[in-house]
Amino acid sequence: MFHDIPNSIQERMNYLRTLDAADRKDGTPLLQRLRQVPPETGKFLALIASNAPKGQFIEIGTSGGYSTLWIILSCMKIERKIKTFEVLKEKVQLAKETFRVAQVEPYVELIFGDARDYLEKTEEIAFCFLDAEKEYYKASYDLIIPKMVKGAFLIADNAISHKEDLKPMLNQAMTDKRIDSLIVPIGSGLLFCRKQ
Repeated sequence: MFHDIPNSIQERMNYLRTLDAADRKDGTPLLQRLRQVPPETGKFLALIASNAPKGQFIEIGTSGGYSTLWIILSCMKIERKIKTFEVLKEKVQLAKETFRVAQVEPYVELIFGDARDYLEKTEEIAFCFLDAEKEYYKASYDLIIPKMVKGAFLIADNAISHKEDLKPMLNQAMTDKRIDSLIVPIGSGLLFCRKQ
């Protein structure tokens, strides 16, 4: 999977990494920044997603589509499609461009809107990556876990870097008998959950 990344995807990943690095240097306001995951987190997402059971793939927080591209690598191998949600119009436009330029449109459905409005109607989640504004994590978790199929995965970013902000969700995840969970020290820290 990592040894044969198509050039169109690799080039777009490089472009988005360059944009993200510039955002971090030039003082771009927080909401406008891409704030995307590092490559090692992307690889972890792809590896886990490629082992997900049958069901829907969901991403909450598309940004420019960088993490989505990593997950799409697994979708291409196992013939799945990911549904990704973004609430900021400018980032939706950038993500649309990402998926077009990277030539991955058949593997992704980009939705402009709050995922929480859709999750109540969503069933059989096999894989979910949560990387949105931190105040949305707990409510998203509460909606996602009951909708996950047996053996499904939920991965939430920033479990170490924003540990205090995410404490309500992290505490619940660590004692939730519906899942097995741990914190993985990759990137900004990942909450990794598997449905029982």
